[in-house]
Amino acid sequence: MKGKPVTGESVEVHESTLPPNGFPHAPHHHAHSEIWLIREGTLQLTINATPPVLGPGGLGFVRSNEKDGIRNVETTTANYYVVAIGPGADTQA
Repeated sequence: MKGKPVTGESVEVHESTLPPNGFPHAPHHHAHSEIWLIREGTLQLTINATPPVLGPGGLGFVRSNEKDGIRNVETTTANYYVVAIGPGADTQA
């Protein structure tokens, strides 16, 4: 889902799946903020070098321009939702 609310910021929402020990990309920065909601599995979110581990129902948040990364730390597939809000969010997956 991609769109813009009446307030004008870009919003993009998608579901992602990671294989065991998988990650979508190296830790990086971007102009938009992101919220992650873990549906299945256990994920390590790295936010400004702090690596919390979250399981099903866990929620992570990274502000604009903070360095972030995500990795599946389990031996099973992990599924999670990403909500991107702000500049460049409409160019995401």
